[in-house]
Amino acid sequence: MTNKRKIINDPVYDGFLTIEDDIIFDVLSHPFFQRQRRIKQLGLTCLVYPGAMHTRFSHMLGALNLMNRALDVLKVKGIKLTEEEVLGAKLAILMHDIGHGPFSHTSEHTLVDLPHELCSRLFMDWLNVEFGGRLRTAIQIFDDTYPKHFLHQLVSSQLDMDRLDYLGRDSFFTGVSEGIVGTDRIINMLNVRDDRLVVDEKGIYSVEKFIISRRLMYWQVYMHKTVVAADTLLLNILARARELAAQGDTLGIEQAPLYDFLSHHYTLQDFEQDGQLLERFAMIDDSDIDCAMKGWVRHGDKVLSTLSEHLVNRHISAIRVADKPFESAMVAELQERTQRLFDIGRHESEYFVNTGILRNHAYDYNDQEIRVLFKDGTCRDIGDASDQLDRHFLEKQVTKYFIYFPKELKA
Repeated sequence: MTNKRKIINDPVYDGFLTIEDDIIFDVLSHPFFQRQRRIKQLGLTCLVYPGAMHTRFSHMLGALNLMNRALDVLKVKGIKLTEEEVLGAKLAILMHDIGHGPFSHTSEHTLVDLPHELCSRLFMDWLNVEFGGRLRTAIQIFDDTYPKHFLHQLVSSQLDMDRLDYLGRDSFFTGVSEGIVGTDRIINMLNVRDDRLVVDEKGIYSVEKFIISRRLMYWQVYMHKTVVAADTLLLNILARARELAAQGDTLGIEQAPLYDFLSHHYTLQDFEQDGQLLERFAMIDDSDIDCAMKGWVRHGDKVLSTLSEHLVNRHISAIRVADKPFESAMVAELQERTQRLFDIGRHESEYFVNTGILRNHAYDYNDQEIRVLFKDGTCRDIGDASDQLDRHFLEKQVTKYFIYFPKELKA
């Protein structure tokens, strides 16, 4: 039975995304993909920017929208693309983030010891079998094993449809204008030279703004200190729950899929040996952790109950950020004061007081470089082509250190 043509409204682009391919509609309709409606794109960022409630589902649709546009631009410029390659690129970008766990990046390597890209690949393999091998080209493009390398760059590179969408989308829903970039201009300037994705010379200023905007968004949104404090709080809650589960505590959720992943440390080998494990992982989303935390507020373990109450009621830890590491004596003092505050032991105080590192750089020369195509046919890296962004600026990695501790100790 042929699926009906679907039109989806996207407020970020003030227009419509048209779903014309049956297989794309089928993937969108699959429970693995529908799960993305229940996973927030920016995790706990909504505790700082209340509008940041958009989901992985909307981001993946947005990235598909941009892929449609980019492929159309390349075809107009004479780049030969078969229908199978066009469909494969669309499916690859559509499924690129399907492996994210609850609260997106926040829980990565927490419930399963796998990066989300590898989880996405596991989901793709499953769906490829279910859909009779129709995702084979998409998987090859995702893996960068397909002969046309530039198609992979549209999915994953330093100027891909993923980054273009999440910058604009996250800016739209947080209200942070620094993330606004000339998406249409950049896409219209895309080209291919020697099987590599390039940007026509006229798009160089838009690319400069894209790189700067991404750097600013990391500090203002993704690494906002209160977001970091909230993410750390969630991770500490899950770590304490995992510690208690290892001691035989059922946490009041012994029948839930979440408990399975808190009480076991699953690896890639486990997923390969247990064909049903991926299905169980797909049953976990933000709502499972939200519901569990509300129950843990009344848990008998003081650490788990206190941490959960703090996150449920947005009683976020105090956090300080500095250019150099915090002295161990300061950390020890705060931990001792925390022990007295909550009447807990030394080990338990580490859930409330500890340190971490934040790193941010605008560009990675070890990744696929952004190349600019000049009118004379030569290509140069953006660092050499730009008047504004020299190699020193692009290579600079900013490292900052943070310490978090109970608000009650703030003085």
